[in-house]
Amino acid sequence: MQKTALKRPEVLAPAGTLEKLKTAIHYGADAVYIGGDAYGLRSRAGNFSFEEMAEGVAFANEHKAKVYVAANMVTHEGNEKGAGDFFRTLRDIGISAVIVSDPALIEICATEAPGLPIHLSTQASATNYETLEFWREEGLERVVLAREVSMEELAEIRKNTSIQIEAFIHGAMCISYSGRCTLSNHMSMRDANRGGCSQSCRWKYELFDMPFAKEHRSLTENGEVTEEFSMSAVDMSMIEHIPDLVQNGVDSLKIEGRMKSIHYVSTVANVYKTAIDSYMADPENYVLKQEWVDELWKVAQRELSTGFYYHTPTENEQLFGPRRKIPVYQFIGEVLSYDESSGIATIRQRNHFSVGDEIEFYGPNFEHFHQNVMEMKNEDDESIDRAPNPMMIVTMPVAQVVKPGDMIRRKKPEVTK
Repeated sequence: MQKTALKRPEVLAPAGTLEKLKTAIHYGADAVYIGGDAYGLRSRAGNFSFEEMAEGVAFANEHKAKVYVAANMVTHEGNEKGAGDFFRTLRDIGISAVIVSDPALIEICATEAPGLPIHLSTQASATNYETLEFWREEGLERVVLAREVSMEELAEIRKNTSIQIEAFIHGAMCISYSGRCTLSNHMSMRDANRGGCSQSCRWKYELFDMPFAKEHRSLTENGEVTEEFSMSAVDMSMIEHIPDLVQNGVDSLKIEGRMKSIHYVSTVANVYKTAIDSYMADPENYVLKQEWVDELWKVAQRELSTGFYYHTPTENEQLFGPRRKIPVYQFIGEVLSYDESSGIATIRQRNHFSVGDEIEFYGPNFEHFHQNVMEMKNEDDESIDRAPNPMMIVTMPVAQVVKPGDMIRRKKPEVTK
């Protein structure tokens, strides 16, 4: 029996700003997802104007990449006003698809902006192939699975539907069902399902004894908040399970994080592109490299797990109590230019660094090297021993050839108690 050829999945990266869009594509993303000024779930992200979308689409087209727009809010009465014009404008700009959860917005897009592909958002909580088939028959091109789907369920879904499947493979997990949470509404009067989530699940909580008509009393030691009690989930990372995702026919591997930095976007897109390319080049002899795992930890903000893919999360997939020690790296700059004759790089500073620091350069295609900062100069060609000012331009000798867009990080000094 002839084996079915494996299909290379799309690496789909978040892009909260135009800079992040260009960075993600530069570092290997096949597609990015962004938000507009309306109908999305990240009101605090650097959402795109139509002009910025047009520039982003032009850049993506130049690099054979795609741009999707998230319009996945839950609409209350009146929220849908103007949606037809919004979707038509996206179509005319050249957006590759919109990501929608609300049936009202899906209907408006389908009827008023024909020709604009629609993807079902993870907010719609699609967890079985019958649901995917329903949306396929409604004309949708792709479904973003709920994060609660297991790998076993994913395999069954793929066997029973031809619609494109998109699945989250890295980033933050929501403690509520596929993000459909009202904690933020109750605790800060910000509607999570209309773009205002205040991440109440990430707050620190304490346990109290509250006897009737008596003053409440803390049940934790000395009344100190020790994070013994939490609703905060650890983040997801599927870097160690690329073969399972590809073999089970996932069409798009989605990275969470539209509000994350270009350091995060460049690192995570770079790692997953490298791993996927390695697997597709030789599936039979594919080997997970520890350096890929280590690289992801350099931008990790929380512990990492595989979410719901292999088991129902336990207390080990929640954040509370003493945390594991994680190597913490700091993004300190990006290369603007490099003079090969002199070996001098021009760098835009993003966080302070000093002469004597050991720094790491990295670029697309997983190119890395370390060196110490031996000397540097400011824009007036004056020697300086540190670069403390945000976005300042410095020059410094670099041991190897670097390119515009390469990033620089350093490991933070360990804090001793």
